[in-house]
Amino acid sequence: MASVSETWGTEAHERELIYPCDHFIPQPEAELYRGVTINAPSEIVFRWLCQMRAAPYSYDWIDNGGRQSPQKLTPGLDNLAVGQEVMRIFTLVDFERDRQFTLRLKPRTRASRMFGDIAVSYVIVAGSPNSCRLLVKLIGNYPQGTGGSFMRAFLPWGDLIMMRRQLLNLKHLAEQTRS
Repeated sequence: MASVSETWGTEAHERELIYPCDHFIPQPEAELYRGVTINAPSEIVFRWLCQMRAAPYSYDWIDNGGRQSPQKLTPGLDNLAVGQEVMRIFTLVDFERDRQFTLRLKPRTRASRMFGDIAVSYVIVAGSPNSCRLLVKLIGNYPQGTGGSFMRAFLPWGDLIMMRRQLLNLKHLAEQTRS
Protein backbone atom coordinates (compact mmCIF):
# COMPACT_ATOMS: atom_id res chain seq x y z
CA MET A 1 0.00 0.00 0.00
CA ALA A 2 1.26 3.48 -0.90
CA SER A 3 2.05 5.96 1.85
CA VAL A 4 0.49 9.39 2.38
CA SER A 5 3.76 10.91 1.12
CA GLU A 6 2.99 9.30 -2.25
CA THR A 7 -0.80 9.72 -2.49
CA TRP A 8 -1.95 12.78 -0.49
CA GLY A 9 -5.55 13.81 -1.17
CA THR A 10 -6.29 11.18 -3.81
CA GLU A 11 -8.52 8.14 -4.10
CA ALA A 12 -7.48 4.79 -5.59
CA HIS A 13 -9.59 5.30 -8.74
CA GLU A 14 -7.89 8.68 -9.34
CA ARG A 15 -4.46 7.04 -9.18
CA GLU A 16 -5.54 4.51 -11.83
CA LEU A 17 -6.22 7.20 -14.45
CA ILE A 18 -3.83 7.75 -17.34
CA TYR A 19 -2.19 11.16 -16.98
CA PRO A 20 -0.51 13.12 -19.80
CA CYS A 21 2.86 12.96 -18.01
CA ASP A 22 2.79 9.16 -18.46
CA HIS A 23 3.71 9.72 -22.13
CA PHE A 24 6.91 11.61 -21.32
CA ILE A 25 8.81 9.26 -19.00
CA PRO A 26 8.39 5.56 -19.69
CA GLN A 27 8.92 3.28 -16.69
CA PRO A 28 9.41 5.94 -14.00
CA GLU A 29 11.01 5.06 -10.69
CA ALA A 30 8.73 7.45 -8.79
CA GLU A 31 4.98 8.08 -9.00
CA LEU A 32 3.48 10.64 -6.64
CA TYR A 33 -0.18 11.70 -6.54
CA ARG A 34 -1.79 14.79 -5.04
CA GLY A 35 -5.38 16.01 -5.12
CA VAL A 36 -7.72 18.66 -3.81
CA THR A 37 -11.38 19.57 -4.33
CA ILE A 38 -11.89 23.17 -5.43
CA ASN A 39 -15.23 24.96 -5.26
CA ALA A 40 -14.70 26.92 -8.45
CA PRO A 41 -15.32 26.26 -12.15
CA SER A 42 -12.67 24.41 -14.17
CA GLU A 43 -11.96 27.54 -16.25
CA ILE A 44 -10.98 29.52 -13.15
CA VAL A 45 -8.81 26.71 -11.79
CA PHE A 46 -7.04 26.45 -15.16
CA ARG A 47 -6.36 30.21 -15.16
CA TRP A 48 -4.69 29.82 -11.77
CA LEU A 49 -2.59 26.92 -13.06
CA CYS A 50 -1.39 29.24 -15.83
CA GLN A 51 -0.21 31.64 -13.12
CA MET A 52 2.55 29.13 -12.36
CA ARG A 53 4.32 30.59 -15.37
CA ALA A 54 5.07 33.52 -13.05
CA ALA A 55 5.40 31.92 -9.61
CA PRO A 56 5.28 28.56 -7.81
CA TYR A 57 2.47 29.30 -5.28
CA SER A 58 3.98 27.08 -2.60
CA TYR A 59 6.28 28.46 0.10
CA ASP A 60 7.49 31.67 -1.54
CA TRP A 61 10.28 32.16 1.00
CA ILE A 62 11.78 28.84 -0.16
CA ASP A 63 11.21 28.68 -3.90
CA ASN A 64 10.32 32.20 -5.02
CA GLY A 65 13.19 34.22 -3.59
CA GLY A 66 10.94 35.58 -0.85
CA ARG A 67 8.64 37.32 -3.36
CA GLN A 68 4.93 36.69 -2.90
CA SER A 69 3.24 34.77 -5.71
CA PRO A 70 0.66 37.04 -7.43
CA GLN A 71 -2.66 37.06 -5.61
CA LYS A 72 -4.64 38.23 -8.65
CA LEU A 73 -4.84 36.74 -12.13
CA THR A 74 -2.26 38.25 -14.47
CA PRO A 75 -3.67 38.96 -17.94
CA GLY A 76 -1.97 36.99 -20.70
CA LEU A 77 -0.47 34.19 -18.62
CA ASP A 78 -3.19 31.89 -19.96
CA ASN A 79 -1.86 32.38 -23.52
CA LEU A 80 -0.01 29.08 -23.51
CA ALA A 81 2.44 27.52 -25.94
CA VAL A 82 4.44 24.33 -25.59
CA GLY A 83 8.01 25.22 -24.65
CA GLN A 84 7.17 28.08 -22.28
CA GLU A 85 9.03 28.31 -18.99
CA VAL A 86 7.03 27.54 -15.84
CA MET A 87 8.26 28.18 -12.28
CA ARG A 88 11.77 28.84 -13.71
CA ILE A 89 12.77 25.14 -13.65
CA PHE A 90 10.05 23.52 -15.78
CA THR A 91 8.99 23.62 -19.41
CA LEU A 92 5.36 23.37 -20.51
CA VAL A 93 5.24 20.17 -22.59
CA ASP A 94 1.50 19.68 -23.06
CA PHE A 95 -1.80 21.34 -22.18
CA GLU A 96 -5.50 21.23 -22.91
CA ARG A 97 -7.34 24.42 -22.01
CA ASP A 98 -9.51 24.07 -18.89
CA ARG A 99 -8.45 20.43 -18.55
CA GLN A 100 -4.72 19.81 -18.01
CA PHE A 101 -1.29 21.40 -17.75
CA THR A 102 1.83 19.19 -18.04
CA LEU A 103 5.39 20.18 -17.21
CA ARG A 104 8.83 18.63 -17.44
CA LEU A 105 11.91 19.61 -15.53
CA LYS A 106 14.37 21.37 -17.83
CA PRO A 107 17.20 18.97 -18.72
CA ARG A 108 20.86 19.64 -17.97
CA THR A 109 20.16 22.14 -15.23
CA ARG A 110 21.05 22.30 -11.57
CA ALA A 111 17.47 21.26 -10.76
CA SER A 112 17.64 18.20 -13.04
CA ARG A 113 20.99 17.16 -11.58
CA MET A 114 19.44 17.38 -8.11
CA PHE A 115 15.97 15.87 -8.78
CA GLY A 116 16.48 13.78 -11.92
CA ASP A 117 14.09 13.60 -14.85
CA ILE A 118 10.67 14.77 -13.65
CA ALA A 119 7.33 15.24 -15.44
CA VAL A 120 4.16 16.42 -13.72
CA SER A 121 0.54 16.75 -14.87
CA TYR A 122 -2.08 18.93 -13.24
CA VAL A 123 -5.45 17.52 -14.33
CA ILE A 124 -8.80 19.18 -13.69
CA VAL A 125 -11.73 16.80 -13.32
CA ALA A 126 -15.04 18.66 -13.44
CA GLY A 127 -17.60 17.79 -10.78
CA SER A 128 -20.46 20.26 -10.91
CA PRO A 129 -20.45 23.59 -12.81
CA ASN A 130 -18.86 25.24 -9.76
CA SER A 131 -16.66 22.47 -8.40
CA CYS A 132 -13.81 20.27 -9.61
CA ARG A 133 -10.97 18.07 -8.49
CA LEU A 134 -7.42 19.17 -9.20
CA LEU A 135 -5.32 16.03 -9.47
CA VAL A 136 -1.56 16.00 -9.83
CA LYS A 137 0.70 13.16 -10.84
CA LEU A 138 4.47 13.55 -10.63
CA ILE A 139 6.65 10.89 -12.19
CA GLY A 140 10.37 10.67 -12.55
CA ASN A 141 13.65 8.88 -12.61
CA TYR A 142 16.16 9.73 -9.91
CA PRO A 143 19.66 10.99 -10.65
CA GLN A 144 22.54 8.52 -10.51
CA GLY A 145 24.72 7.98 -7.46
CA THR A 146 24.42 9.29 -3.94
CA GLY A 147 22.10 12.09 -5.05
CA GLY A 148 19.65 9.55 -6.39
CA SER A 149 19.68 7.61 -3.13
CA PHE A 150 18.99 10.80 -1.20
CA MET A 151 16.14 11.78 -3.56
CA ARG A 152 14.47 8.37 -3.21
CA ALA A 153 14.10 9.09 0.50
CA PHE A 154 13.52 12.86 0.33
CA LEU A 155 11.47 13.55 -2.82
CA PRO A 156 8.12 12.06 -1.72
CA TRP A 157 8.13 13.98 1.57
CA GLY A 158 9.63 17.17 0.18
CA ASP A 159 7.17 17.19 -2.70
CA LEU A 160 4.27 16.49 -0.33
CA ILE A 161 5.16 19.54 1.78
CA MET A 162 5.62 21.88 -1.21
CA MET A 163 2.81 20.53 -3.43
CA ARG A 164 0.29 20.47 -0.59
CA ARG A 165 0.96 24.17 0.05
CA GLN A 166 0.77 24.92 -3.68
CA LEU A 167 -2.56 23.13 -4.14
CA LEU A 168 -4.11 24.70 -1.05
CA ASN A 169 -2.96 28.16 -2.20
CA LEU A 170 -4.40 27.61 -5.69
CA LYS A 171 -7.63 26.29 -4.14
CA HIS A 172 -7.97 29.38 -1.94
CA LEU A 173 -7.25 31.80 -4.80
CA ALA A 174 -9.58 30.03 -7.25
CA GLU A 175 -12.40 29.94 -4.72
CA GLN A 176 -11.97 33.70 -4.16
CA THR A 177 -12.05 34.48 -7.91
CA ARG A 178 -15.31 35.47 -9.56
CA SER A 179 -15.75 34.41 -13.17
